[in-house]
Amino acid sequence: MTRRHSPPLSGPESRRTLEHCWPLECDLDPLILRARLLHHQGRLPMAESVEQELMPLF
Repeated sequence: MTRRHSPPLSGPESRRTLEHCWPLECDLDPLILRARLLHHQGRLPMAESVEQELMPLF
């Protein structure tokens, strides 16, 4: 099954969508949300750095 990507949102529209979604995902770790946001913004090196922090140490 292929993932469909929606077109990028404008700055204010994107911010409103993000502010609407975050309370719905309050059970998720803030670092997971940060990594998702960074991926969405195309900031892959930073997203990968955050993901490294989420990896188990064992």
